[in-house]
Amino acid sequence: MPNSSRDLSEEIESIRFAANGLEVHALAAGPVDGPLVMLLHGFPELSRSWQHQLVALSDAGYRAVAPDQRGYGQTTRRGPYDIETLSADVAAMIDAQGRERAIVIGHDWGGGVAWAVAGFYPQRVQALVVANCPPPQVMAKALKRSPRQLKKSLYMVFFQLPVIPERMLTADGSRAIGRSLVGGSYVRSAFDEDEIKIYQDAFSEPGAASAALGWYRAAMRHPRSGARLSQTRVTAPTLVLWGERDRFLGVELVDDAALADVMAQGNHADVKKLPDAGHFVQNEAPDLFNELLLDWLRNQDASSLS
Repeated sequence: MPNSSRDLSEEIESIRFAANGLEVHALAAGPVDGPLVMLLHGFPELSRSWQHQLVALSDAGYRAVAPDQRGYGQTTRRGPYDIETLSADVAAMIDAQGRERAIVIGHDWGGGVAWAVAGFYPQRVQALVVANCPPPQVMAKALKRSPRQLKKSLYMVFFQLPVIPERMLTADGSRAIGRSLVGGSYVRSAFDEDEIKIYQDAFSEPGAASAALGWYRAAMRHPRSGARLSQTRVTAPTLVLWGERDRFLGVELVDDAALADVMAQGNHADVKKLPDAGHFVQNEAPDLFNELLLDWLRNQDASSLS
């Protein structure tokens, strides 16, 4: 397995625990008795994509835990990969930390899971923070109704093919993974060559590409999970951080109209836009991302986050 802790801050530790039948590898930082924050990565990332936030949250007194999600990195590579299972994974991860609730933060696919955890397990989510990802049910509607969004998301259709996407992603030492990280970033310097090599090595592991693609395939082939999610509402305080230069997703996917059937009555998502960042916002603009995140958390009801 690639060394996912290479060159990380000394404040960050590598941990392992069992959750929902998985052996989970995670990166963690901060006091073990601090408010728990779960950080959920997206595609084609790993737990280390939260390295800047792990340190900032730790310094602010939080216990921050960023797992390699199901099928990724050093976590068990086994399906199913439907949104209900992925949400149950997170609830079990919170249990594994000895907690009843957590602040749940997600980016990209991890954001989709975070939205779903807040819907399926509202009692487990103290606060919800999502970066550059709409709720899965909103994304499903956009793919049906918005030619503009469908054009941006054609890669998802390609990922439904058997075998060919795996070969494309893993060819030449998984160079396509590096291209997706750099090409998806407005700030092209966000991932240096050493960092990109870690991600490419992770995707070159046997079965890693198929596992990551399994998330996309399950989303399109198991619509019942999405239908059940559509019956839920988000009651947790919610912050959306959005890199405006995202080439894959439009910010209109998280405006008030798009979220009207997602948020519980009286609950409103606070959307903050980062103008000089793209899809990988937490790595492209980590200082501003962390400032907005920590300011928002401090402004929440202290009793609900303690």
